[in-house]
Amino acid sequence: MPDPMTKLIPRIAVASLSSPLEVGADRAPKLAADLTGLLESRGCEVLNLGPVGNPDQAVAAGRKAAEAHVHAVILTVASWFEDYLALDLLEECPLPVLLWPAPGMETGALCGAQQLTCYLKQLEIPYHSIFAAVEEGEDFASTMEFLHAAALRYRLRRARIGHAGHRVAGMTEVAVNEMALKKTVGPRVVPLDMPELLARAQKTPEDHAIELWRKVTGRAGACRVSDADGIDSMKVYGAIKKLVQEHRLDALTIGCYPHFMGRVCLAASLLADEGVPLGCEGDVNGAVGQLVLQLLTGQPTHNTDWLDPLPDGSVVFTHCGSGSFSLAESKNKITLASVRLMGQGTCALFPARPGPVTLINLVPSGRGYQCALLEGQAVQTEMVFPGNPLRVKFDHSAAHLIQWIHDEGIGHHWMAGYSHQAPAIRHWARLAGSDLVLTEP
Repeated sequence: MPDPMTKLIPRIAVASLSSPLEVGADRAPKLAADLTGLLESRGCEVLNLGPVGNPDQAVAAGRKAAEAHVHAVILTVASWFEDYLALDLLEECPLPVLLWPAPGMETGALCGAQQLTCYLKQLEIPYHSIFAAVEEGEDFASTMEFLHAAALRYRLRRARIGHAGHRVAGMTEVAVNEMALKKTVGPRVVPLDMPELLARAQKTPEDHAIELWRKVTGRAGACRVSDADGIDSMKVYGAIKKLVQEHRLDALTIGCYPHFMGRVCLAASLLADEGVPLGCEGDVNGAVGQLVLQLLTGQPTHNTDWLDPLPDGSVVFTHCGSGSFSLAESKNKITLASVRLMGQGTCALFPARPGPVTLINLVPSGRGYQCALLEGQAVQTEMVFPGNPLRVKFDHSAAHLIQWIHDEGIGHHWMAGYSHQAPAIRHWARLAGSDLVLTEP
């Protein structure tokens, strides 16, 4: 399995389409080779399928791409070509397509691409197209965004999301529609037995939990909880980690509120550093949102609620204190403390570090799923809330965004990842199909 804390590496097949009679057909091998080199220079894994000019070549190329388990196919276009070449290839590997006709007045490459996209649109085959020379530039940046979206789609369709306990009573918008989630986004849900998890935690060797607790306290600036609570948190962490390994989970959520508040928070902080998001309050959708952003950024993510705007128009996001230590502004500001409201367990409290952020909210809709998308700039903040406050400034006013949230029926759990990833998420939403609705202010 790929390293979960490495940004997605697109695995791409490249072929070059042409028709032998047409002007420019002879440049097909070079176009495929040039694009292969360009993609490899940007860190992609590339399978060069070479020129495709007849149905037999198309079928053979499609089978090679299928055997390589690529995430997407790029079809460069050297000249006008018969549209069935692309269709025969895609029958062998039904994948997202990026169509890249190369400029050339006499070649008819652009005309061929236009007739193919007309066909692909009617067949509802996901695609993206650009018209540019095969070289670095603005168009190539768009290409990379599309390829990362295709890689995200591939990973999500194979993801497993664990769900222990129950979603919070009275929090209906976090309920998961397992069939719609599988159809539109891709992951399948793995039910986990909460009593079994707790029984495993009790069986964890005491000396092992004590050693883990010693290491964790060494990573924090202060500790205000008893060793007993800290050791209990380490036992829960160990039990959850074993379930993650046994079920090969990519993310999970636990129904923590209210009785298990504080007992699973530190496990979430530690698992985040290992590339396994642990969402709060039994919110499977939120855990999927965290996984989306982790795959795109290669970093742990924030699991937050939207709180009040501040006088300068920035908005505070936070939850009880389950964030990765790497999200803290500094180690010295990390305090291990009991969870708010219940006064039990162990949480990692700290103000979040500044930087560009992308936030998404994922909830089921009538026929599929809705994904809300925001980009902003996280700025320095104080501990205005006992958790992991993340203070974000947006281009839109807070009043405008709050009205948008209410008008669109957006949920209250916002997942946040560092760096701006909106272009890739827009591409991914289109690849997911019409049952996934993307909304932006």
